[in-house]
Amino acid sequence: MSRPSLLRSMLSFSGGTFVSRLLGLVREIVVTTTFGASAATDAFWVAFRIPNFMRRLFAEGSFSTAFVPVLTETKEKGTPEELRLMIARVSGTLGAVLLVVVALGVMFSPQVTALFAMGSQDEPAKLQLTSDLLRITFPFLLFISLTAMAGAVLNTFHRFAIPAVAPVIMNLAMIAAALWWAPYFAVPITALAWAILISGVLQLLVQLPEIHRLGLLSWPRWGWNAPEVRKTMRLMVPTLFGSSVAQVNLLFDTWIATFLITGSQTWLSQSDRLLEFPLGMFGVALGTVILPSLSRHHVNTDHAGFSKALDWGLRTTLLIAVPAMLGLVLLAQPLISTLLQHGEYTAEDARMAAMSLSALSLGLPAFALVKVLAPAFFSRQDTKTPVRAGIASLLANMVLNAVFLALLFMLWHKPADLDQGWLQALSKVPGLHVALAMASALASYLNLWMLWRALRRDGIYQREPGWAKHWLRLGAANLAMVAVLLTGLWFWPDWNGSVWMRIWHLSALVGGGGLTYAAVLVLTGLRLRDLRGV
Repeated sequence: MSRPSLLRSMLSFSGGTFVSRLLGLVREIVVTTTFGASAATDAFWVAFRIPNFMRRLFAEGSFSTAFVPVLTETKEKGTPEELRLMIARVSGTLGAVLLVVVALGVMFSPQVTALFAMGSQDEPAKLQLTSDLLRITFPFLLFISLTAMAGAVLNTFHRFAIPAVAPVIMNLAMIAAALWWAPYFAVPITALAWAILISGVLQLLVQLPEIHRLGLLSWPRWGWNAPEVRKTMRLMVPTLFGSSVAQVNLLFDTWIATFLITGSQTWLSQSDRLLEFPLGMFGVALGTVILPSLSRHHVNTDHAGFSKALDWGLRTTLLIAVPAMLGLVLLAQPLISTLLQHGEYTAEDARMAAMSLSALSLGLPAFALVKVLAPAFFSRQDTKTPVRAGIASLLANMVLNAVFLALLFMLWHKPADLDQGWLQALSKVPGLHVALAMASALASYLNLWMLWRALRRDGIYQREPGWAKHWLRLGAANLAMVAVLLTGLWFWPDWNGSVWMRIWHLSALVGGGGLTYAAVLVLTGLRLRDLRGV
């Protein structure tokens, strides 16, 4: 069976992800317009982030990176019946383990909430609401993890569109909940929690027909002692840190943000959501499509093909991540004001979210490049190297959180803020959440540097010709784009006008900057065939 090029696979995944991310932005607009940035929305985002964090850590992060190489090896060397049996055993074992985890999470939701929202201990109503919402959202982990496994199977067979589009269901459910279901609940924001759970079930169901068409759908089986299950678990344990450091950092940030001024969790969540738009569309897409390709080259001992695929991933990531970073840093305020500043969401909320978005966006190239470099190790079933890099980055993030938080507090606090102690003072100074975004961005570069150093040390990657020209082309295109954006911001400094004026100005800036960037790339010699990959 012929395989599509890496570019075609990436575009297939990115196309579905674009629809999902676009609806994600609509979701943010609807939710913020309906509920604003309040104690209730803070409670919801914490209750959603806990199972969502575990989903990204265990399912999309650790499990997928361990499962895909083992699945690819079975697919390339085994029979169809062996492949079907492996999938049944892995899904049955994963589902049984997650069922126990979910039961414990629901049973001990007050304790879990207290652990991750320690800063809300003096707000019992907010803490209780978070716990109640967590009981509803925690079972989402079971269904979305099985969804991630189903998506990994489809991705291995180059069926990228359906797994990419599946998250659209969650966005549609949350939009419907905010607009129409919320008035029917005593606590309106509870509707969002139920929307999360329902969407998890539906996302799993929509992928099963495609797996059936591949002839791989069968009843799950318990297979804890099966060799392929043991191998997946053995690879999975160390990758918990290696592939999901960003998620651990974000959850740690959420915990610290509970000590800060009301709205901090919401502002950070919105910054993360807007960063996920380019990162999910292209960074995650690149990592998703390149992992099966690298695994195949490794299984077939095709070292040259392995290196070329990785080279393609690095070049393509830089072409997308660098302009995305610059665009988000420069247009953070216009983006937040245009997309979210409606209804209950105030101009001050927009300013606070824009500050953290600018800071977090500085790490976008590193976040994206790690998505490409980490599969180079996972595909070779080397889990130790990403673990070391991940742990170092995680520890650095914790230290940098404290450093930047202390620095900004000293710069921005008023003497009267300290009258009731340090913890109370932290909850009075606006803008401290920016320290958490700055720390996450900087720590991501340490993760990237350690992976890159190991890659060069092991000699598994050889640069293809043309990198000097690539850097010059990239620099010229980004300089031209920045010049256009700064000129536009000079002409349009005010982003508190009418909604339609904001939309028009933002569209002109994004369109003008994007067209300038693309035009300079083409004028300096970039052609579509250069991006096809292998």
